Amino acid sequence: MSDEEHHFESKADAGASKTYPQQAGTIRKNGYIVIKNRPCKVVEVSTSKTGKHGHAKCHFVGIDIFNGKKLEDIVPSSHNCDVPHVNRTDYQLIDISEDGFVSLLTENGNTKDDLRLPTDDSLLSQVKLFIPVSMSGNIKFNFIYETADFLLNFSYFHLFLMIKEGFESGKDLVVSVMSAMGEEQICALKDIGPKN
Repeated sequence: MSDEEHHFESKADAGASKTYPQQAGTIRKNGYIVIKNRPCKVVEVSTSKTGKHGHAKCHFVGIDIFNGKKLEDIVPSSHNCDVPHVNRTDYQLIDISEDGFVSLLTENGNTKDDLRLPTDDSLLSQVKLFIPVSMSGNIKFNFIYETADFLLNFSYFHLFLMIKEGFESGKDLVVSVMSAMGEEQICALKDIGPKN
């Protein structure tokens, strides 16, 4: 051994994987799974019985947690699937810049300035059709966009409008940011009252 001291700086996520393995047969509805390299929330799971020469298979239906796209996969129940590490963090909203970037206050007092809200123009220019869909008496609205792969549901559009309105009216707002597999997106809003 040498007398030299070695100091290493490390972050909590240094070398950490974006996913972890989990046996397909143990993944349940409302859990998370990676389908086609996208982090998804499981909305439906069905398991087929073991065949004469094969394994029981799990059929997963998931909704991409960032773009709302529906994805499906079939995996033998004894095989491992990738499950994303999904984190939700609350930040206080400090500012919204003209180009749509939000400035958020972290727990340690620093600012996080790398998230962007879609602008009114970018949302409205992409809308191709506006379709109300009735599902067992509940009405769900979907915006279908020019880019065929991109669906933005009404609740996200509504969230964007509430953040913008609340900020412009001078309210103190806390936003929840969901992160998984290197992506982040604002997913919820809390109004903590008027600014002092």
